[in-house]
Amino acid sequence: MHAIDQYREEFVAYLSEKVKTKEPENLYDPMVYILGLGGKRVRPVLVLMAAEIFGSDHKKALDAALAIEIFHNFSLVHDDIMDDAPLRRGKKTVHEKWDLNTGILSGDAMLIRAYQLFENYEGSTFRELAQLFSKTAIEVCEGQQYDIDFETRDDVSIPEYMKMIEYKTAVLVGASLKMGAIVANTSQDNKKKIYEFGRLLGIAFQLQDDYLDAFGDPETFGKQVGGDIIENKKTFLYLTSLNAEETAIQLGHLYSINPPDSRAKVETVKALFESSGAAEQTRLEIEKYTHKAFQVLNDLDIEEDKKSMLRKFGENLMNRDV
Repeated sequence: MHAIDQYREEFVAYLSEKVKTKEPENLYDPMVYILGLGGKRVRPVLVLMAAEIFGSDHKKALDAALAIEIFHNFSLVHDDIMDDAPLRRGKKTVHEKWDLNTGILSGDAMLIRAYQLFENYEGSTFRELAQLFSKTAIEVCEGQQYDIDFETRDDVSIPEYMKMIEYKTAVLVGASLKMGAIVANTSQDNKKKIYEFGRLLGIAFQLQDDYLDAFGDPETFGKQVGGDIIENKKTFLYLTSLNAEETAIQLGHLYSINPPDSRAKVETVKALFESSGAAEQTRLEIEKYTHKAFQVLNDLDIEEDKKSMLRKFGENLMNRDV
């Protein structure tokens, strides 16, 4: 087995080799730009790791890993357009650096390119990868639509929110691991369980992202701390806080205003998250889903050292401050 950093380095080198600018430049330059902004490359690393865990040469999974990373970044380009976001990983978003039409078209081309990469696999492997990708891609779109719908709804429930983050974030983590398993041609049972491990870890990851958005260290988080509060997003923290009636009334008022200087609002809302018990409940929920993910590992038909590697990866992911 390789170290996580080795998978990441090899993947980045493969990405640089395969994704290059060509004519028309205004279609391909934005692809190269967004894919070159860095990030943790969690999803492609998971594809490569899973392939090797189930006994294959991880190099055989490089095209599947690239497809996942291109799709993920395609979704970011379009998300940024919908959110009118000016920055992504500290740099201008595609639609800000170029224009709206370029962002839409380049994003569309990225989605097609992601599908195209599966053509490098034969027969049943191609079919299984393409079917999983199609299912996951439509779920991600459904998750994004739920997220948009929630912005104008005052009756969002916690189960609805959990479904939204499962579709918008967690299914892609599960699919990344399952794609590596498909390339390795492991058993259907292993494919199912490694997907479930990723799905559960993905839910924990997104809950932690919500938590860090409010309580993360501004020096390490990489995004504006309190961004979800400023945008009045109905996160798990917010929805859990509503269980306390007095807090619900205060939050209802705070989420109906958008002051020019948002610092006081952010600090007040954070204090309500703490006093209502929502912050602690969110931390417990993160632990619960992480534990559930690790329980799935126990049933996987792989060597104990490989289970330990997946467990360590999960622990590192959940102990992050960025």
